[in-house]
Amino acid sequence: MALGRRFGWLWAAYGVSALGTYLAFDAFSVIAVIVLHAGPAEVALLAATGPAVGAVAAIPLGPWVEFRRKRPVMISMDLVRCAALLTVPAAWALGGPGLGQLLLVSVVVAAADITFNAASGAFLKSLVPAGRLLTANSRFESTNWTALVLGPPLGGAAIGLFGPVATVAANAVSFLLSALGIGAVGGGEPRPAGTGGRRLRAADLLDGWRHILTSPALRPLFFNNLAANALIMVAAPPLAVLMLGPLGFAPWQYGLAFAVPCLGGLLGSRLARPLVARHGQLRVLRVAGTLRAVWPLGLAFVPPGPPGLLLVMVLEFGVITCSGVYSPVYATRRLECTPDDRVARTLSAWSVTGKATTAALTALWGVLAALTGPRAAIALAGVLLLATPLLLLRGTREVTARPSPASAPPSPAGSPPSR
Repeated sequence: MALGRRFGWLWAAYGVSALGTYLAFDAFSVIAVIVLHAGPAEVALLAATGPAVGAVAAIPLGPWVEFRRKRPVMISMDLVRCAALLTVPAAWALGGPGLGQLLLVSVVVAAADITFNAASGAFLKSLVPAGRLLTANSRFESTNWTALVLGPPLGGAAIGLFGPVATVAANAVSFLLSALGIGAVGGGEPRPAGTGGRRLRAADLLDGWRHILTSPALRPLFFNNLAANALIMVAAPPLAVLMLGPLGFAPWQYGLAFAVPCLGGLLGSRLARPLVARHGQLRVLRVAGTLRAVWPLGLAFVPPGPPGLLLVMVLEFGVITCSGVYSPVYATRRLECTPDDRVARTLSAWSVTGKATTAALTALWGVLAALTGPRAAIALAGVLLLATPLLLLRGTREVTARPSPASAPPSPAGSPPSR
């Protein structure tokens, strides 16, 4: 179903930046392992510190975005990410980036990511009719998985041909193209009503968390996502060290192991709408959220050679197919259950908490991997992940949200989207 020309430009901008992001899939970890000869603890530090500090820096930005026009914020954040990433190939040309520079760039990019996502969620909700949000989110999800199918193997080939920072440069260019695409969305975007001269208040910083924690619909989703995403992600640095180190996989094989299973994401995202139509939103969330937790434990038993590559692909296909169903349904429900006047604050609080939690646990798992070995760290994450579906068992009758009288009035309809 057509969602209009303006959504088409937003979708194109999302697609180009997603492809750039996955061309540079785990690029900093690859640079750290291959160029800087980093071990598990250093790779985990790199994966954790940037997002954690970036999340803290982004705390006041969510409320700030709420009372600003969303499209200019999105364009600005794309340009910030472009400029930050370009410093890595520039440093490479001058003698090579250090771990400190990679950490700093990670911080800037993480803060810009959170700010962009807060603005884009509010923009999407005002751009797309409520009944079409699942369609829009499913298209974004399909695009995301398509980029994941294409990006990592192309990125691995680019690293082999042009060096380890080539994909970082490509990612920077993708954000520039994304900014141009968002600019082409066009259409007037009035300033949110009642915000002229409004100053950021201390209470605004907590509004997003307050809404999440007091919402019977959002609270179980929030804690499930927090735990499940973190436990899936903490295994990535130990797995990178295991595959690129002791198991002897080449970078292109490492990328391929995660690219091919992303076809499952395409399948899952296409199934999301018909499954919701047949079984209902909550049932789909519970079943898909449960099934995605059963696969990652097997990653602790990856052998070397072709059997190991095949095992990683099978396990990742299972996780990704279930996530492909879960993610657009969860993203849609989150928007439906959030008043228009606090979407940016809610999404910002959600992202800040998620990134900070994942970063803290990633650092902890890096220490654990250094002490016990990568396989033990991956296995513990997989065992704990099996308990996360329990957080989805509590039902709720809440489906949509009304504007809160305690908040600023909602923005006039007629402009903005998300990513």
